[in-house]
Amino acid sequence: MPDRQPSMETLEARARRRESRRDFFTHVAGAAAIGATAFAASAQAQTSPSPTPTATFTEADVLNFALNLEYLEANFYSFAATGAALAAADTSGNVGTAGTATGGRAVSFQDPLVAQYAREIAADELAHVRFLRSQFSDTTRAAQPAIDLSVSPTSAFSVAARAAGLIQAGQSFDPYATDENFLLGAFIFEDVGVTAYKGAAPLISNKVFVEAAAGILAVEAYHAAIIRSVLYRKGLATPSLQLIEATTAISDARDTLDGKTATTDAVRGIAAEDDQGIAPTTTSDGTVSNIVPLNENGIAYSRTAGQTLNIVYLNAAAVSSGGFFPAGVNGNIKTSAASA
Repeated sequence: MPDRQPSMETLEARARRRESRRDFFTHVAGAAAIGATAFAASAQAQTSPSPTPTATFTEADVLNFALNLEYLEANFYSFAATGAALAAADTSGNVGTAGTATGGRAVSFQDPLVAQYAREIAADELAHVRFLRSQFSDTTRAAQPAIDLSVSPTSAFSVAARAAGLIQAGQSFDPYATDENFLLGAFIFEDVGVTAYKGAAPLISNKVFVEAAAGILAVEAYHAAIIRSVLYRKGLATPSLQLIEATTAISDARDTLDGKTATTDAVRGIAAEDDQGIAPTTTSDGTVSNIVPLNENGIAYSRTAGQTLNIVYLNAAAVSSGGFFPAGVNGNIKTSAASA
């Protein structure tokens, strides 16, 4: 039987219970700003033969960039779990052009466990949005930009699925149609969030900010692991669904979008193949799953902001909008890397 959809109030109540986690440091506007090498400039040094001038961003810029990513994830899971986008009180801001998240709808979950996971992740992502927003003054907080979560043949989800070879020209990918489609839609985002937060670590010097970002990274990693685990279980149980193969195709598409680095650093988690699906391998000890995409040191990979924007803009070129953010993200970090 389809699981009953929870209300936004249910998610908000859970988020309020987590409020104490979000009160341990004051507004970013009052924090000392530091100079940092831009994510995109870092990406160019590794992936582009043409050097790009170094830009300087503050920790506030980095956190506003993270807030844009959280707006994307939070709205997707909110639509899937409740049928509604984030409330206006959770999306306002004076940095950038305010927009709405459109095109999503509730998933009529058939698997009660997947429904429970969706509700939990929706509440977690709402908490991330509120936490990051609480660190800014009203004048320095990024507004939610326009976000495309629709399902038409030209929608961001359909373009991403087509790039992965999951659908043909003129077809649509609907992440709200089935439990399995929802999991694949979530898979598009989750590994990107983990690698983006890890890549941001060198750009933050304030110890309290570092600890907070590490906490969000850990939660994103838990989310990615559960999505990958459920896809793996369902893929093995029903091979005809081709779920394991679909994750490999999506992973390959992300690798194409964010480019190939000429540098391999097993300590920092940088490599030419920094994205992996969930296909298992066979060793002398038996079948080994690939729930956690790691390098040889057991370290998660890093993405620069430029590479992260390549994926959410669905464009390997240096652009300032597209894909899931049709008008771009809000804030000073807004241009993808030249990864083509």
